Amino acid sequence: MSKKKQQIWNGNVRDAALSILLAVDKNQAYSNLLLHQTIEKYKIDAKDRSLLTEMTYGTLQHKLTLDYYLEPFIRGKVDLWVRWLLRLSLYQMEYLTRIPAHAAVNEAVEIAKRRGHQGIASMVNGILRSILRQGVPSTAAIQNPVERLSVETSHPQWLVERWVESYGFEETAAMLHENNIPPVQTVRVNTTRATVEEVLASLEAEGVKAQQSDMMPECIHLTNGTAARTTAFKKGLITIQDESSMLPANVLNAQPGMKVLDMCAAPGGKTTHIAEKMANEGSILAMDLHPHKLDLIDENTARLGLDIVQTAPVDGRKAAEFLAKESYDAVLVDAPCSGLGVMRRKPDIKYTKREEDLESLQTIQLAILDNAVQVLKPGGRLVYSTCTVDKRENEGTVEAFVSAHPEMEREEITNLPEKLLAKQNNGMLQVFPQDFGSDGFFVASFRKKGETI
Repeated sequence: MSKKKQQIWNGNVRDAALSILLAVDKNQAYSNLLLHQTIEKYKIDAKDRSLLTEMTYGTLQHKLTLDYYLEPFIRGKVDLWVRWLLRLSLYQMEYLTRIPAHAAVNEAVEIAKRRGHQGIASMVNGILRSILRQGVPSTAAIQNPVERLSVETSHPQWLVERWVESYGFEETAAMLHENNIPPVQTVRVNTTRATVEEVLASLEAEGVKAQQSDMMPECIHLTNGTAARTTAFKKGLITIQDESSMLPANVLNAQPGMKVLDMCAAPGGKTTHIAEKMANEGSILAMDLHPHKLDLIDENTARLGLDIVQTAPVDGRKAAEFLAKESYDAVLVDAPCSGLGVMRRKPDIKYTKREEDLESLQTIQLAILDNAVQVLKPGGRLVYSTCTVDKRENEGTVEAFVSAHPEMEREEITNLPEKLLAKQNNGMLQVFPQDFGSDGFFVASFRKKGETI
């Protein structure tokens, strides 16, 4: 046994980060969910929490690059926890210039002693100090430009090849580099309760630096603080949401008094946005396949003071069996997808997804859209959205859907800022992370032929 039974090292940021990284790797756990649990478990001081986040996400984001750097210095097999300790330490040495390299090495040696034994500590010390002396290998030695881009940006080669084929080398390279930049904290103003100016004043009063986005008018960018701890959040004046996720409700553009269906609604960010756009007048049915997730929607609507939303545990692929035909004015299908647009928030996604996983998703997406058509009124609008940048899930699904449903026609996207409208193509809009620093996102708009009922 090269690893002792782990004991919690209270307050130690690096050991806490290592625990998260191991859980992500071994249990396929999500890093964003583990972070809060680990902060409590390790009793991490408030002043150290941002460092813990940076170390954890940074090591995950650059994992393949770090492995390339480490490869010449590792002889033989090392345990999984030791490899993650080396990655974590090298990340600090290469990317966190404010941390002295010798401090990162010394901390790694102490963790190796506590988790293993003196032999492992000596090996870790030797590897890291060799890197300090010799430097990391250059990626210039990699001849294949796609493979080099894969290593430099730490994205699996199959994914890089897929995106280069879809979008070209330059667009792909820009996206991959952007994926490794931490996301800006963004919130959406609940316009049924406050104005943007009132929310900005409330945040400023608590020492939170914020400014209105120059893209989505209801969006505010925070440069410090934690949105969930603000008075504005507790009073239901804001919702934490990425800016690109504000696209669907704007494109759907449901009006007060309408009857609206959100088919894949949990946790409710887009549902509540639609309700705010409707001035909390009309009705929205928010469905989700998983009953326990509907509680999140109920919690959000209660906090925001929105009472036009009802929830129901319904599989979108069978919605037409339970709902009246042609009874909804507008339908949103924010479909299950690969999530490849949100890698900045969930960097572990790029290592756990497989190419075959992506191929099965279109079948689910089309089944949900088939049901959406049946419950949509003639003249009604259907919006399809995903948080992915995969062409097959986006444009491919749209093409297959339109071919199967002659009663549906593509519709020009409206009700968005001009700079976004200029990017649309035949009723479809693909937003890349590098476009305005948001998640990658896709949205398409359709109209059901016939006179409005």
